[in-house]
Amino acid sequence: SLYGLKQAPRAWNERFTTHLLTLGFIQSLADTSLFVRASGSDLLVLLLYVDDIILTGNNGVLIQQTVTALSREFDMKDLGQLTYFLGLQIHYTFTGIHVNQSKYATDLLIKAGMTQCKPCSTPCLPTTKLFKFDGKPLSDPTLYRSLVGGLQYLTFSRPDIAFAVNTLCQFMHTPTDTHFAAVKRVLRYLAGTLTHGIHFTSGDAHLQAYSDADWAGDVNDRRSTTGYVVFLGNNPISWCAKKQSTVSRSSTEAEYRALAITAAELSWLRQLLCDLHVFLDRPPVLWCDNISALARASNPVFHSRTKHIEINFHFIHESVTRGDLLVSHIPSSNQLADIFTKGLHISPFSYLRNNLMLSPPSIILRGDVSLQPKPPDCNS
Repeated sequence: SLYGLKQAPRAWNERFTTHLLTLGFIQSLADTSLFVRASGSDLLVLLLYVDDIILTGNNGVLIQQTVTALSREFDMKDLGQLTYFLGLQIHYTFTGIHVNQSKYATDLLIKAGMTQCKPCSTPCLPTTKLFKFDGKPLSDPTLYRSLVGGLQYLTFSRPDIAFAVNTLCQFMHTPTDTHFAAVKRVLRYLAGTLTHGIHFTSGDAHLQAYSDADWAGDVNDRRSTTGYVVFLGNNPISWCAKKQSTVSRSSTEAEYRALAITAAELSWLRQLLCDLHVFLDRPPVLWCDNISALARASNPVFHSRTKHIEINFHFIHESVTRGDLLVSHIPSSNQLADIFTKGLHISPFSYLRNNLMLSPPSIILRGDVSLQPKPPDCNS
């Protein structure tokens, strides 16, 4: 009876959250949709998205007891092992799990009428810049906006298209046929890499991030583009390709702003891991290929050239001083965040894509039961 009412989402969230607290769950400070229950060495993690739930942990009996307790209070359906969630497809392998959105990408190709298109090797051309008024305005921009919005959701498991999609999102108001041609190139790239996704493996719980910026890369307003990717062990867990809100007067300023944005993301992830009872034994490492920006992050003296930078970006210096964060230099050839700031040729693009752990899922013969990996305890 609550469906359709303005207060329905708030009422439902309050009802479900209150009941979870009675079961011993604690709401995360970093993510209000995340609930954790710790009892000795046993750990349960519940993630809520409206009325879709993921429940996982290291004790199968405790998981089943929680499902039974929730079923007594709410009309629920246990779907068993997690294989599909909000467009994300999960495949279990011998070394971990593989997450992709191949079905969602296929639906986008069908919507665009490009299921039989010729694939291409990269999502965007490295030498082409999109101008705001280049081309003929579309008579009906509905399809453009729908496809770009879908591509934006697809970046949850496809960081390799993040920069191209971020660029296309900047022309939502008045798209042209030139912009729509750029959308088709992204779709052609997806057609050749439909099953690609991120392969997550277990390993050392250590945070490290790569930060980069393309100074004055936008030809329309000369703002810079920030790009970063954060790894937990060998697994990319957070990434971003976003145009900066103000114009930077130097490459150092652009890189420094990118460092500050990445440092803020690292701070949030540290709190999230703490809520999940994952404690880091050493501070995160932030890699940057700009020596001047690294000096500004470590040097307490700010010269006249950097006095105009907003005060809130200088908190990265305090993080470095306290020892909460280490900043280190990395050669530009090994800068993994480069894929989030500009279009690249096929060789460097493939190199960076592989280092982001993007690949198709492992192939297992359906009839060979002995080769089937055993999934972890995880219910949806």
